[in-house]
Amino acid sequence: MIVLGIETSCDETAAALVAADRRILAQRVASQHELHGPMGGVVPELAARAHVERLAPMIAAVLDESGLDLAQVDAVAATAGPGLVGALMVGVVTGQALAWAAGRPFLAINHLEAHALSPRLACPDLSFPYLLLLVSGGHCQLLAVQGPGAYRRLATTIDDAAGEAFDKVAILLGLGFPGGPAIERAARSGDPAAVPLPRPLLGAAEPHFSFAGLKTAVRRTLEAGAHRTADVAAAFQEAVADCLADRTARALDRLPEARALVAAGGVAANSAIRARLAGLAAARGLPFVAPPAWLCTDNAAMVAWAACERMAAGLAPEAPTARPRWPLDPLAEPVRGAGVKA
Repeated sequence: MIVLGIETSCDETAAALVAADRRILAQRVASQHELHGPMGGVVPELAARAHVERLAPMIAAVLDESGLDLAQVDAVAATAGPGLVGALMVGVVTGQALAWAAGRPFLAINHLEAHALSPRLACPDLSFPYLLLLVSGGHCQLLAVQGPGAYRRLATTIDDAAGEAFDKVAILLGLGFPGGPAIERAARSGDPAAVPLPRPLLGAAEPHFSFAGLKTAVRRTLEAGAHRTADVAAAFQEAVADCLADRTARALDRLPEARALVAAGGVAANSAIRARLAGLAAARGLPFVAPPAWLCTDNAAMVAWAACERMAAGLAPEAPTARPRWPLDPLAEPVRGAGVKA
């Protein structure tokens, strides 16, 4: 089985061909960082227009590289949410049109599920159930992953996501956008002990996250003008790592059946955070699994792989509708004090 995957949920345009035996036959990812960088964040209308311009040539390129034509593809899958609704519609409409033209099924894929299952594309030995720390620019959750379509949310953020905090702090530090890679680079020459920063919710009974206060503490530190940029970056990165590890440890206490600790999403590409989580997993006698860095950020290979997993599990296709919000666990209780992102 070969699936054509399409990703247009935010500011990456991506297409990939993935086989059910985990072979990535071809893939392309086009970032829009140069487009949105001057604005300090993603502008939805600009993102959607860039997807329209780039997507069709990228699909043609992956088909050409693989030596396949559309008739040899068994299914087409596209991210249908959550994300920017205009950007999502570009991928959904394109995917539906290609599937109709080829007489193949179309699968609407949850972007969060694509991240959740992406470690199994890179690690064939990873089996269910596992505890997933899903950390990206828009989401910060701890999920019990039982299998495709089966997720139980154990925790979420009550304000900012970890990746969102990285982006905002990078802007405060004058490091540009996107913030995650910029802060990691700056932190390499910094001393995290030189700047005292809080660890929100550290030790709290519930394993939820909060990063808005940490972001505010960085702003106040910079207003005082007493610390080097590299030191602030290093201190912020370590504070985030401490919070993620502490909250994940609390969730592991609630999921004794977990066979592995898994991290996915853009923030999971951060080497300091990966090292902290690997240490936590080792202390619990669990394997730590995270996709390679390129598979942590938004891409179409994970979308195609999620479609492979769902078809193998015999799950019914989701409605092909662009959805700006699409929780993996719709039955999860609202978190006190959290906004709509919970």
